[in-house]
Amino acid sequence: MTEIDLKIIAIIQARRAASRLPDKVLLDIAGEPMLVRVVERTRRAKTLDGVVVATTTDPFDDAIEALCQQRGYAVSRGSMYDVLDRYYQAARLIQAGVIVRITADCPLIDPDVVDETVRALFGDQGHGAPIYDFTANRLPPPWKRTYPIGLDTEVCTFAALEIAWKEAVQPHQREHVMPFFYEQPERFRTWLVNYAADLGALRWTVDTPEDLALVRQIYAHFGGRDDFSWLDVLDLVQRHPELGQINAAVQHKDYRQIDHRR
Repeated sequence: MTEIDLKIIAIIQARRAASRLPDKVLLDIAGEPMLVRVVERTRRAKTLDGVVVATTTDPFDDAIEALCQQRGYAVSRGSMYDVLDRYYQAARLIQAGVIVRITADCPLIDPDVVDETVRALFGDQGHGAPIYDFTANRLPPPWKRTYPIGLDTEVCTFAALEIAWKEAVQPHQREHVMPFFYEQPERFRTWLVNYAADLGALRWTVDTPEDLALVRQIYAHFGGRDDFSWLDVLDLVQRHPELGQINAAVQHKDYRQIDHRR
């Protein structure tokens, strides 16, 4: 915990009703559900005081709560489509001072990248009072992402999240949690965490069957372990460029897209 006693909590949003790959968060990756892979990798981040899975109140997501209880993961439940409210209520309940947003479709999430993005909130000293309201390693244009898709980490103070929760009115701002910050950079102290090389075109998230096939091959290469780093994955895909062809045709969603099933 930081010197000023800010509790830093990663909140992993998870639901089963995905539009392009239903039930993806519970699909198997080398013997474990994808959600377990995400939670276990996130928990290794040294800057975190806790990890919470935030699922929905839909009965279809009872299975997610059951899995969390079975594995001893903290879990909260909230709105299906107002994910900003789901985050806010989870953060308020656990009295988080800093919130780290992770999505359950990123089974290659890297604890070192999480730590780097959290530390960026506090500036060079890496502790004390935050000098930014919002830090992230991915932001939409006109910013340019340099980390692969699937390592996405967004960090904000509770005070900033509360402003967004009170004022955001657009459906995409409520569904995707952080767009209120993207769209009002003049109101929030924002910092984009970049990597030395531009790797933003690499796609390591899971939103389609092709994405899942790629991630399963990556885990198979590492013998089903999950203690490898994102740099290990980078080395693998650079040595085997054919892996990148598995999901090369998949189009990444725009952050303004919303789920029209609501």
